[in-house]
Amino acid sequence: MTESEFIALTDEVLNLVGQTLDDSNADLDWQANDGILEIDCEDNGGTGSGGKIILNRHLPNRELWLATRGGGYHYKVAGKRWEDTRSGRPLQFELELALNVQGGVTISLPPLPV
Repeated sequence: MTESEFIALTDEVLNLVGQTLDDSNADLDWQANDGILEIDCEDNGGTGSGGKIILNRHLPNRELWLATRGGGYHYKVAGKRWEDTRSGRPLQFELELALNVQGGVTISLPPLPV
């Protein structure tokens, strides 16, 4: 995958996650800028542990990196999904878990582009 293809793909992923948050009517603020998606879970009515969830692209390794209160994760395209380089779990799993724990919301993410 070329650099420009990877940038286009990850922009698509970040925008889809943001759109899914909007469509869910969850009370979470988010912004995507230059390959970084930042989800603010602070003002969630006290139903989650708060903090920020950050999903960003890491261009040199062609990975998406996820930072949550539960830890940091690196994802590569593996077959038809983004897969954690250590555990093999899909990106949707860890991101949905973080949204539940930190944001106090239950959101089912659609399949992410690969």
